Amino acid sequence: MYKIGVIGDRDSIYGFAALGFDIFPTEEGGAKEQLRELAEADYGVIYITEKLAAEAADQIRKYRGSMLPAIIQIPGVSGNTGAGVEDVKASVETAVGSDIVFGNDEE
Repeated sequence: MYKIGVIGDRDSIYGFAALGFDIFPTEEGGAKEQLRELAEADYGVIYITEKLAAEAADQIRKYRGSMLPAIIQIPGVSGNTGAGVEDVKASVETAVGSDIVFGNDEE
């Protein structure tokens, strides 16, 4: 069975432990290595804060074409950069072959 891991600063990810997820507090500069370790350790879903995902962008791209792990960006305590939403939007666009629209602006 695959596990779920969360990578980020302690304040941003601590609450995920209450959901039964494995948390990996990671400082800047350590995101690439932590991501690689989880991907090789049978983690099927890896949540990573947007800030650390930006640091590990090339590592994330490496796994983008694979079924597993699913790497999902989440906002951290420092705020939402919008990178996570853009990442999901790009994935859906690739899957369905069309852009998706949030809301209806033509009313």
